[in-house]
Amino acid sequence: MNTNCTLAQIGAVLQERQRFLVVSHFRPDGDAIGCSLAMGLCLQQLGKDVTVWNEDGLPERFAFLPGSTLVTQPPEVPVAFDVVVVLDTAVRERVGARTLAVIAPGALWLNLDHHVSNDRKGDLVYVDTSAPAAGQILFELFEQCSLPLGRDIADSLYAAISTDTGSFQYPSTTARTYEIAAALVREGVAVGGINQSLYENCPRRRLELQRALYDVLRFDFGDRVASFALTQAVASQLGAIPDDTEGLIEGIRRVEGVLVAVFFEELSADMIRISLRSKDVRMDVCKICAEFGGGGHILAAGARIAGTLSTVQERVFAVIARHLEALPKV
Repeated sequence: MNTNCTLAQIGAVLQERQRFLVVSHFRPDGDAIGCSLAMGLCLQQLGKDVTVWNEDGLPERFAFLPGSTLVTQPPEVPVAFDVVVVLDTAVRERVGARTLAVIAPGALWLNLDHHVSNDRKGDLVYVDTSAPAAGQILFELFEQCSLPLGRDIADSLYAAISTDTGSFQYPSTTARTYEIAAALVREGVAVGGINQSLYENCPRRRLELQRALYDVLRFDFGDRVASFALTQAVASQLGAIPDDTEGLIEGIRRVEGVLVAVFFEELSADMIRISLRSKDVRMDVCKICAEFGGGGHILAAGARIAGTLSTVQERVFAVIARHLEALPKV
């Protein structure tokens, strides 16, 4: 844990101030959206004026969550707030340039996160890197500070924790994580229904995208590294949207013998987004991504790298090769 405040101090701010903005990182995942909705709904129940922004808006796969219409894209003109609550975001810039540009000066900034690469920017910072999801931190905040919970908030927190733990499968999942999940079920979460909405309701185009990616799947370094790449041309041909790619990398990380999985996504002719996943803590993909200005967790990280797809692939594989070479010999 690396923090400059307590949950009680954050809870006091939530009780005392009135105008709140809740934000999370662009290209939001389930943890980012779940936390944003849970915080927004909690503040509403406290009688606060609440705005929830995301640079990219609400991914359609989370529209089933209660209060999902709270999440909007930022406006064109600056807005003043008493408090800005930044959730599940390692680096403030990942909130998005358009979002940052329309937050008027003068607000108190709260930073609640679980990424090891968090930049610790904020007036009150609470970063718990042992938490497998930011949603777990929010539950602890709500419980310790006697803040509103209930079924709707519980649904969002369950979605946040479930998606960021790989349905409670990742090594960062702890006994406390399961205890929190049980508490959320007692609040009314319908496990079967919410899991179906999260994991069994994807559009057909996502399956077509998965097929296209498997067509270009490659294995390198003695099959220890699996990777695939998505070009703009293929994404356009399939009508894929950015959210369709979320989680597809897990399919190749599961392959026996693979230590690191890599997804290259062409954002433009000269900008590539990379996502890395590891299943061995000795292969710290956060350190690999940090060499390209990115970050995340030991087993899951990402970055955006200027260059063509082939150039970026060559650079990333070179760094991965160096880290593989440094592994202890068995």
